[in-house]
Amino acid sequence: MPDGPWMDWMSWADPVPGTFLDSAIGISYSRGDAECQATVMLETRPSHANRLGALHGGFLAAFADHALFAGLAAMGRPEQAAAVTVDLTMQYCGSGKVGPHLRAEVELLRETGRMMFLRLTLHQDEELIAASTATVRKAPVAT
Repeated sequence: MPDGPWMDWMSWADPVPGTFLDSAIGISYSRGDAECQATVMLETRPSHANRLGALHGGFLAAFADHALFAGLAAMGRPEQAAAVTVDLTMQYCGSGKVGPHLRAEVELLRETGRMMFLRLTLHQDEELIAASTATVRKAPVAT
């Protein structure tokens, strides 16, 4: 459990140091808001920017993918960290800035025996930056 402003949040990072998500995204902070809903926060940094100084679209897509799994962990499903993203779509709705926190609101829409269907929105302050939907193939759970 982190200290400071993230004291009541779960920290989430790629468990393997040096991977793309570890170096490109860093540590996020998540909390479960309801059975199928979670919020994931990330402190933005200069390496997340494009050459115009706005948050890079590729970074936003990578964070969306990261936030799906951080959100599932916050919903009480940490075993799904080994799940695989089958499909991810992004709709860019605004321009994000380096500095303000990036907030992902994650929702598990439906779950079948092998798949999970999720959507999320990315915000800075109250501005919508992007929206995403994803299909995730569940990790097998030992019984």
